Amino acid sequence: MNITQIRNATLIIEYAGVKILIDPMLADKDAFPGLPGTVNSHIRMPTVDLPISIKEILDVDAILLTHLHPDHWDETACQAISNDTLIWLQNEKDQATLQQQGFTNTHIFKDGTYFKGITLTSTQCQHGYDMLFDNPAMAERLGEVTGVILSHPEEKTVYLVGDSIWTPQIETTMKTIQPEVVILNAGWAHVLEFGPIIMGKEDVLKTHMLLPNAKIVATHMEAVNHVLLSRAELKDYAEVNQIDSFVSIPEDGETVAF
Repeated sequence: MNITQIRNATLIIEYAGVKILIDPMLADKDAFPGLPGTVNSHIRMPTVDLPISIKEILDVDAILLTHLHPDHWDETACQAISNDTLIWLQNEKDQATLQQQGFTNTHIFKDGTYFKGITLTSTQCQHGYDMLFDNPAMAERLGEVTGVILSHPEEKTVYLVGDSIWTPQIETTMKTIQPEVVILNAGWAHVLEFGPIIMGKEDVLKTHMLLPNAKIVATHMEAVNHVLLSRAELKDYAEVNQIDSFVSIPEDGETVAF
C-alpha cells in the first residue's frame, strides 16, 4: 500500500493494485479567495502549488469524494476530470450535483461498495461541534460528510476519517474495526466563533492511545486558509509524546508505504 500526499486532503492511495484519488483540489496557487467566515479568510487558496502535474494526479482508476466543499472538489478538478471517470460519492445529493456537472459514472458507497476485491464502507463524521448545527445557515454550509473504510484480504485495513472533529462514533469505529492505518484530516481548521471543524494534534494522540499499533497519516494541512496546525508543530508534538514512530506527516508529493 502506498499513500501519496498531493495537497490539502488530496491523496492518491494505491491499494490492492488499484489507484484511488481522494478529494481532488487541483486549482493553481492563490486561485480563489479564502473561505468566508473562517480564520485567515483574507488568505487566498490554495496557498501552495501542486507538487506534480494534474495529468500525473489523474492517472488513477477511480476517484473518491468524501464531500463537495471547494477545498475537496474544486472547479479545476471538475473541468480536468473526464466525465466517464469512476467516482464514488457519499449520498444521492452529491451524486445529483456530479450528474448535473456532466459526470456519468458515479456510484454511492454509503452501504458498502465492492471493486476489484476492495470493500469501501462509509463511516460517520461530524464537521464541527453540535452548536454549529443548531445554526441553520451553518448546518447547511457544513452539510453531510463521510469517512471511509478500505479493506481487502491481502492489505491492511485503512480508515480515512474525513473532515470531522473527534466524536463517540469515530471512537466506536476505531475500536470496532481496529484499522491498521488511519488517515486523519489533522489541520485543525477553524470557523470563526465556533472553533475547530476538523481534528488537531490532540486527536492524533487519542488515535494512538486507542490504536497503539496503528500507523497514522496526517493530512489536510498547510494548503488552505483556515487550517491552524502546521506540520512542524505536529511533528514536535508527536516527538514530545513519543509517538513519532507511529505518525507520518508527509510533505506534498511525498509517498509513505505500509
